[in-house]
Amino acid sequence: MRFLNTVRGAVAALGVCALAAAGSVGAVAPAHASATGSAAIGSFTYEVRGATVKVPVGCFLTHAVKGSGKRITSQLAGVDCVGVAATFSQFCNWRIDFAYADTNSKTYKTSRGATHAECAGAPLRNAAPQTLPVYGKTCAKLYLNGKLRAAQCHYVTK
Repeated sequence: MRFLNTVRGAVAALGVCALAAAGSVGAVAPAHASATGSAAIGSFTYEVRGATVKVPVGCFLTHAVKGSGKRITSQLAGVDCVGVAATFSQFCNWRIDFAYADTNSKTYKTSRGATHAECAGAPLRNAAPQTLPVYGKTCAKLYLNGKLRAAQCHYVTK
């Protein structure tokens, strides 16, 4: 598990550096065949069973989509942390949703993920393959204690 987190952290760090160089961290990116993007999760605190949990700077919601046209063959989203945040971050009562919107940004479907009461250092969710009814965008949304903390989107185009 430690190896997996290290690899995920390294991949996230490389992706974040590339996106930062392009000036598009957290922005919507075209997804013709595949796309991966990360959105920074700001530092915050929240309560879990009477204890205060602090999430430091250095964590990202990473969202990857593979497919062609309206066909999505693979979609996953997870939290990656680098530096000190990789050692100390725990996410409790977390959920990752996938939301789908048309070209006018009107959400027509949300695939709500399960809420995980346990604490995890690296939340992850996969979505089943599917064909979207219309072009638009797909977004991954991270919720902690029911509050939206980060979102990352990709356009789904011809």
